[in-house]
Amino acid sequence: MVKKPHCRYFTGHTKNPDGTVQFRAGTTGLKQGFMGAIRILTIAVTIVVVAVPEGLPLAVTLTLAYSMRKMMRDKALVRRLSSCETMGSATTICSDKTGTLTLNKMTVVEAHFIGTRLDPCDDVRAISSSSAALLIEGIAQNTTGTVFLPEDGGAADVTGSPTEKAILSWGLKIGMDFNDVRSKSSVLHVFPFNSEKKRGGVAVQSDTGVHIHWKGAAELVLSSCKSWLSLDGSVQPMGAQKRNEYKKSIEDMAKSSLRCVAFAYCQCDIEKIPKEDIADWKLPEEDLTLLGIVGIKDPCRPGVRSAVQLCKNAGVKVRMVTGDNIETAKAIALECGILDANGVISEPFVIEGKAFREMSEIARGEIADKITVMGRSSPNDKLLLVQALKRKGHVVAVTGDGTNDAPALHEADIGLAMGMSGTEVAKESSDIIILDDDFTSVVKVVRWGRSVYANIQKFIQFQLTVNVAALVINVIAAVSSGDVPLNAVELLWVNLIMDTLGALALATEPPTDNLMKRQPVGRREPLVTNIMWRNLFVQAIYQIAILLIFNFSGKKILRLQNESPDNAEKMKNTFIFNTFVFCQIFNEFNARKPEERNVFKGVTKNHLFMGIVCVTTVFQILIVEFLGKFFKIVRLNWSLWLVSVAIGVVSWPLAYLGKFIPVPVRPLQAYFKPCWKSSRRDEEEGRQG
Repeated sequence: MVKKPHCRYFTGHTKNPDGTVQFRAGTTGLKQGFMGAIRILTIAVTIVVVAVPEGLPLAVTLTLAYSMRKMMRDKALVRRLSSCETMGSATTICSDKTGTLTLNKMTVVEAHFIGTRLDPCDDVRAISSSSAALLIEGIAQNTTGTVFLPEDGGAADVTGSPTEKAILSWGLKIGMDFNDVRSKSSVLHVFPFNSEKKRGGVAVQSDTGVHIHWKGAAELVLSSCKSWLSLDGSVQPMGAQKRNEYKKSIEDMAKSSLRCVAFAYCQCDIEKIPKEDIADWKLPEEDLTLLGIVGIKDPCRPGVRSAVQLCKNAGVKVRMVTGDNIETAKAIALECGILDANGVISEPFVIEGKAFREMSEIARGEIADKITVMGRSSPNDKLLLVQALKRKGHVVAVTGDGTNDAPALHEADIGLAMGMSGTEVAKESSDIIILDDDFTSVVKVVRWGRSVYANIQKFIQFQLTVNVAALVINVIAAVSSGDVPLNAVELLWVNLIMDTLGALALATEPPTDNLMKRQPVGRREPLVTNIMWRNLFVQAIYQIAILLIFNFSGKKILRLQNESPDNAEKMKNTFIFNTFVFCQIFNEFNARKPEERNVFKGVTKNHLFMGIVCVTTVFQILIVEFLGKFFKIVRLNWSLWLVSVAIGVVSWPLAYLGKFIPVPVRPLQAYFKPCWKSSRRDEEEGRQG
């Protein structure tokens, strides 16, 4: 045999299973030395492969994909995967009122006409025909809806927005013939409803002249009126007393959670109409004559109050941002539980969009936290509120359905568009689409978001435990004896358990009620919490201690002295490998509930988790009993199997007892920040010097 001096590097550092020195000076050949070096390099690379958490991206993707599929059943379509996890960190939800908190099924329940309240609201017998004709003309022409009357005389089919449908249906009750009215006058110009001005108008020409009809927010239309229509159809000046009477009626309806809509008109001289540039004609908005005011009821959705309370328990503040009258907004907010009847119901907790808009950026930032209800708001006001809340450190979710809501949906951390009433522009700007427009579905999204974050944390705790234990055991064994109990193939199998099967098992944990009893995770909160560190160290220290004891004294403890040295070494290493795998299998249960003592709660409901645990166990038995040649291990007798399983089972009571160990509130990473900042400061000073 050729002797090579360069092989002396290995001399005396490693030993054979029988205790003899593996590489001897002057007797070790080149091939033997080369194979030894390859073996050591293989072990080193395998340790690195196990130590690097390359399974984390897989776990995150699996968790997000699984949650996204499940959220579809809860009427939520996820457009951006990352928004699932972000929603779990939401600290506030800025919600629309109409259609989200309410049913969006509107009906006119109160009407004020010719200075008096109609009782019932569709009783127009006391109204002059000329007065009724003007109101009906305004209803039929100033609308984006339609009325279809079947030839067989069945019920009319009314289409349009919920508000338009409610008004048109009321118009039919007071004697409106939709097609006849529209045929008697022609539309000259339309001013579409403007969310800033809260009104829409139309100019029509009939046999009696040109009429300009306005319809919109009652208090805003009333402020533009200089007169009102009396019982006999004559126009009366709007005195202070009459104006106050109308204001009082609007306030009373708003306090009853009714949406107040006013109708007004004015006559226009046909000579003043710019026939050539009529498209740019600005309809007169002042000196109007009030025709009437209606109160529209839109009931709260069932379950909204409990959903809002669930958000409060979870530390998520629900804010209502609506274009409705401030009194209507307050009434609905009280009904939904957003406002507390015993709390403060005044500025800055309840504010109008105009007042918020006119504040400076600093002032908006100071009161943004306090705002609970914003009435008479425009889409731009919603955007300003979102920006102010984000500057305060909030993770903001926003609901929206209109095209003008797109900037706020895009600016928010999570944009939630309405699937039924939302425009395509709003949906394109959103992260998640709420398919049924229901606020309770928004709360379910929060629940799933928290589940995503929690499942990622569960996998990280499980993976770090395996990493730390495997790394420390092999490094200590390699340094002390030159050999490792967990070989390359075994570690790759452990890596498969940890990265693929472990990720699949823990990523599919369904959300629990306890998730909605925690406070939301802040932007700067660490992903690995102190509780996770405690659980990790308890399990890792236990596994390291037990398996190192068996590594160094296993032959004696397991009574393998009667076996040949080579077989005894293989049996010891096989036992360590088997025990290590069972420790991970049983610790997988502990990872399900990092903060709870009962780790078995709901485990039987997760069939995939139980299936993966069973499959892992079966494969481990097959590997040890039938695939020993590939893994370089030997079969174990039943007593060694029982000991392996028993050591793994101990991780359950150990996890239970470990949760009695108190942990500091301050994150572990925070204790190292002063040292890190000091080193950075010294480094910067050194560069400057």
